[in-house]
Amino acid sequence: MKVSTEWLADYVSLENVAAEELAEQITRAGIEIDEIENRNKGVSKVVVGYVKSKEKHPDADKLNVCIVDAGQEEDLQIVCGAKNVAAGQKVPVALVGAKLPGGLEIKKAKLRGVASQGMICSAKELGMNDKLLPKEQQEGILVLQENVQVGTPIGNVLGLDDKVLEFDLTPNRSDCLSMIGAAYEVGAILGRDVKLPKPEKELMEISDAAADHISVNISAPEQCSHYAARYITGVKIGPSPQWMQNRLMAAGVRPINNIVDITNYVMLEYGQPLHAFDADQLENGAIDVRLAKEGETLVTLDGQERKLEPHMLLITDGVKPVALAGVMGGLNSEVTDGTVNILLESAKFDGGTVRKTSRQLGLRSEASQRFEKEVDPSAVIPALNRAAELICRYASGAVHKGIVEAGSVNAEEKVIVLSFDKLNRFLGTDLSMLEVKTIFNRLHFSCADTAQGVLEVKVPTRRGDITLDVDLIEEIARLYGYDNIPTTAIEGKTTPGAYTKAQAIRRDIRKMFTHGGWQEVITYSFTHPETTRLFPALTEGSHAVKLLMPMSEERSVLRTSIIPNLLDVAAYNANRKQNDLAVFEIGNVFYTNEEQLTVQPKELPVLSLLLCGSRAEKQWNQTPEKVDFFDLKGALETLFGFLGLEDNIRYVANQPEGYHPGRSASLYLQHGTEQILIGTMGQVHPQLQQERDLGDVYTAEILLQPLYDHTSEDIRYRELPRFPASERDIAVVVDESVEAGAMLEAIREAAGELLQSVQVFDVYTGSKLGEGKKSVAISTVYRHNERTLTDEEVSAAHAAVVGRLEQTFHAELRK
Repeated sequence: MKVSTEWLADYVSLENVAAEELAEQITRAGIEIDEIENRNKGVSKVVVGYVKSKEKHPDADKLNVCIVDAGQEEDLQIVCGAKNVAAGQKVPVALVGAKLPGGLEIKKAKLRGVASQGMICSAKELGMNDKLLPKEQQEGILVLQENVQVGTPIGNVLGLDDKVLEFDLTPNRSDCLSMIGAAYEVGAILGRDVKLPKPEKELMEISDAAADHISVNISAPEQCSHYAARYITGVKIGPSPQWMQNRLMAAGVRPINNIVDITNYVMLEYGQPLHAFDADQLENGAIDVRLAKEGETLVTLDGQERKLEPHMLLITDGVKPVALAGVMGGLNSEVTDGTVNILLESAKFDGGTVRKTSRQLGLRSEASQRFEKEVDPSAVIPALNRAAELICRYASGAVHKGIVEAGSVNAEEKVIVLSFDKLNRFLGTDLSMLEVKTIFNRLHFSCADTAQGVLEVKVPTRRGDITLDVDLIEEIARLYGYDNIPTTAIEGKTTPGAYTKAQAIRRDIRKMFTHGGWQEVITYSFTHPETTRLFPALTEGSHAVKLLMPMSEERSVLRTSIIPNLLDVAAYNANRKQNDLAVFEIGNVFYTNEEQLTVQPKELPVLSLLLCGSRAEKQWNQTPEKVDFFDLKGALETLFGFLGLEDNIRYVANQPEGYHPGRSASLYLQHGTEQILIGTMGQVHPQLQQERDLGDVYTAEILLQPLYDHTSEDIRYRELPRFPASERDIAVVVDESVEAGAMLEAIREAAGELLQSVQVFDVYTGSKLGEGKKSVAISTVYRHNERTLTDEEVSAAHAAVVGRLEQTFHAELRK
């Protein structure tokens, strides 16, 4: 919001307060001032001149010789090349010795042999933003209004001796989107009175009732709570007064004509948008506020045809739409040079409805900006009367008696109870009741004592941001001065910061892998729909979540697995001769069980791993070895061992989709009698490897939530063994279909608590064993924590192991 200090001074005295000092005080009180604009860009000795005559230059077709009365002792002869200069005009004249923006100094000169004693200036030469001028004045010299006095300094005429403060308003301070709101703020900061316009005292009405000519109806009361209109006849369209144009331009608004300028002026003054309709273009002067119908269109004032939707609020004349409520008027009811009679609108529209319409149509206007932030409902009628009074004064309009309105004004002041003790406790101050009441008085908040140390504060409707007692405390703090609030110790309960269990485990996993030589990657959560079908094991039977407004087809759904992204990483590196990779990503995958999304999608945290290439770089004393399935399995075993879950994880040979059919497995977490699927691992299917021009690639994807749930936060220590162990090896011949993991599980059950560890150390297949047979060599270690085991105890446990293998897997001891 751009606030002209010259305009602001109409409402609150700025005597002895420089613009820079005022900006500093406003900023300290909570509203940042982005810029202080001096409208005078360096203009001096420029006055109003009257062009008495214009003659063609004798030696230059494009130049004119003008005789100008500039209020000096003698008329000036000035050579001017502007096409629009003419006798009888009043124009800005830079006298000899004048200075203009850019360091230009005016001197006596001769142009093609003719003396020139100054310069007739354009708006741009005066440092003005000519884009804010009426279109007919954007080229050539600036032509002033006829009623200006010859010889008057141009700064006085064009309002150049003005400084404009740009308020950087936060969304809650919509009250300062008006000059009156800014005046209340400045008055509170400076402790000075605020003087408001009193249009109801100056407005002259004719006896003919407005209700006899216009009518108002609200068919959408939820979207429009109050609509008021005045009927004004006999208006004369023309330019608005120069002072009004100056103020509009200082606020960044381009003057158009007196009617439109007055509605804009009052909008900036009160923060209440208004709109003027050509009443003769309305059917029977009727207004009906309703929602749009399917397929309706409206050509707005910018000449664009807008396709309307049923949620958009319209102003209609009962037959056709004539405006988008709160956003922009329609071309079919525009005020033109031929307009004589006006219906003047002031209303309270729902901010959410206006915001949705404005955003959907890409129409952002000064009016919509204010309606979106909810205008002051009590300003509807005062703003309407102010605009009617100005139209009467500056457009010769006859204002008909009475206001025609529908709906009601819901403008009750909020009453908030404030504890005096709470105020001082929150701020750490020792303010007296008198000081607090004085600040509320400066804010124009009436307050009264209701009990010992308790205030009832009435908040004006213009301050919609204040709803709680803490809001009042903030008002006291900022006007008392943040610099004046003493430093005090923090009171109240404090909670020490700490990671959640999931955060701590996630960080430990990341640390474990990075310390182990793995590299973390972060990939897009958005992916192509085809990739969601590649590794569906953990989200089987679900659907991918589609994006409503995707960046592209390649990023149109949320990923259901991270493995395809890691394959892209591997392909990217392989194309750059980086073939040895050990990478991981901790992230989320997403899915829904619905074909048409109606509830929140599900989100699962996962750990994804990828291995490819060689275990180590080529060295002089060793040949590089390719990574395999067991390198990946070893990394996972290290992870589960780190989390204390190694005894609860089961690897089951399987053929999950996307993996090599003979080199893959599913991982289960044993929880009591229940087995929970927590992941998949193995070599990527050869076809996928070929599609990405990759060698053998091994990947795994593990659900993290089960690990969070079943990992103990307690640190467990194991006592170092004090008694010797007894090792026994066994080699058995079994069918090739028998899983080594199942054999190890059977051994653990048979050996009981004496078994410390068991592992496979050799697997052999050959013709000597017979077709379909394999030899599995297993090492077992027996130990007791409290004593040394006897040979008999070890032999008994080992015999139980052999018996279980023979019974369960038809194993034969290899001789």
